[in-house]
Amino acid sequence: MKFLDQAKIFVKSGDGGAGCVSFRREKYIEFGGPNGGDGGKGGNVYIEAVPNLNTLIDFRYHQHFKAPKGRNGMGADKTGPKGEDIVIKVPVGTEVLADDQETLIVDMVEPGQKFLLAKGGDGGRGNAQFKSSTNQAPRYAEPGWPGQELWVWLRLKVIADVGLLGMPNAGKSTFLSVVTKARPKIADYPFTTIHPNLGVAWVDGYEMVIADIPGLIEGAHEGVGLGDRFLKHIERCYALLHLVDATNEDVVKVYKDIRKELELYDDNLAAKPEVVALNKCDALSDEEVQEKIAALEKVVGKKVFAISAVAKKGIFDCLLAVNKFIMRDRARKEDVEEKPVEVKEENKPWSPI
Repeated sequence: MKFLDQAKIFVKSGDGGAGCVSFRREKYIEFGGPNGGDGGKGGNVYIEAVPNLNTLIDFRYHQHFKAPKGRNGMGADKTGPKGEDIVIKVPVGTEVLADDQETLIVDMVEPGQKFLLAKGGDGGRGNAQFKSSTNQAPRYAEPGWPGQELWVWLRLKVIADVGLLGMPNAGKSTFLSVVTKARPKIADYPFTTIHPNLGVAWVDGYEMVIADIPGLIEGAHEGVGLGDRFLKHIERCYALLHLVDATNEDVVKVYKDIRKELELYDDNLAAKPEVVALNKCDALSDEEVQEKIAALEKVVGKKVFAISAVAKKGIFDCLLAVNKFIMRDRARKEDVEEKPVEVKEENKPWSPI
């Protein structure tokens, strides 16, 4: 299945049904009076987050979503049937944005979360509603109210615990394939990875979801390479695992370049806990590895792990360090969820007005 993380769709709720003009016609009842029923309400459009989806590829071929209109009112004071609601199912982690791509309408972060995106139009009143002491036989009924229509952008941000960072060919895909059952494309050329890959690792009996994004290069925050489009996929991560290719001549410069791109893209992303690992250490002598580790630790200000994804060396210690940050943040999140704040929710659709 092809990965697609952004799509634009058109949404329209159903129009309300028209009211009915009708009069009571029964034998021996000379002046029956009006009995036209109201029109039915148009169908609503909801958006729902479901856990069994991981891409927006379905929206490439289905971009228009229109709810049915309400049926017209009928005689004998019968209200027209309501139009059926439609539910648009999206992956967990999908943001719904207005047409300007900046205004956030809703962030679908919980499985089963449902949001009213467009409210159906109300049905028009039948002529029975207009009967009065001065007009006992009204021959007028209201048309139905129109539904809402809007263009929205769906933008998927994958939900993972750890985000893998690094230059192209830093060994991120190899690392992911070794610690998880994921099988990303691996080759000896830059930008082998062109879309995010997810894998699940187990550390000390705990599940850890790892996201591998395309490699970053200088200017990624401005759209150079593939970086700026995929950096959003690690915004929700608890921690970052920064892999530096040990075969680079200046590993310090490589590390600083990536950190600079994170800071220019988003300060919050740059502030996330980070574990740094020097990968491909099997290609260097012990003296060269120690020299580069020492140079990196001066810049990073904390321990730098020496690993080799191909040789499967040093990987477990690296994952343990990352897992400490994940468990800490998970515990904080659980504490917050145990003390929910009562919020009054209004079941009103989003409106640009």
